[in-house]
Amino acid sequence: MIECTLTDMTPAPVPRERLSPRVLSTADERREEILRAAMKVMGTRGLYGTPTLDIAHAAGISQAYVFRLFPTKLSLFLAVVERSFQQIHDDLERAGRAAPAAGEPALLAMAAAYTALLEDPGILLVQLQAQAAAGEPEVRDALRRGFAGLLDMVERVSGASPRRVQQFFARGMLCNVSAAMQIYGLDQHWARVLVSADAENSTA
Repeated sequence: MIECTLTDMTPAPVPRERLSPRVLSTADERREEILRAAMKVMGTRGLYGTPTLDIAHAAGISQAYVFRLFPTKLSLFLAVVERSFQQIHDDLERAGRAAPAAGEPALLAMAAAYTALLEDPGILLVQLQAQAAAGEPEVRDALRRGFAGLLDMVERVSGASPRRVQQFFARGMLCNVSAAMQIYGLDQHWARVLVSADAENSTA
């Protein structure tokens, strides 16, 4: 059973004596810092509800520097969406390619990898926020590219039929919604049906 839950991903504080001396970051390192901060902030508040100043504060840099690397808020949001898809793609492909050596079906291994990804609220919420902002043509195109790349990889690595691949993606979308609502383990009929009815059918 795939467990769709969100966990607290806040890292534990680093003891002061273990902190290394501050080193000036390169533009690429700064870009990574901005993307990490934006994934958290934009995942929570979306494209329209996130001031770039909040992202700058979360990244610990100036708003002007954010605009130096990402000229518009939309360009930053698109970079965050693409990063989210890339991490999903890489983790699922790695799991699928390793599955044969473990005697495990590739799709099952990919499902387990996706379940692990759902524990990162940033990745999950960015996907939902991108879908909510799909009225923007650039965001819609980014979603199409992301899903096209994922589907191509899943078909290629798993060798599964189009129907099985469709079922895999459908289950993933349901998992996204279930995880966002945090309904796994909720003792209500509607929640139990959404998270476990397919497992009951498979054992019938």
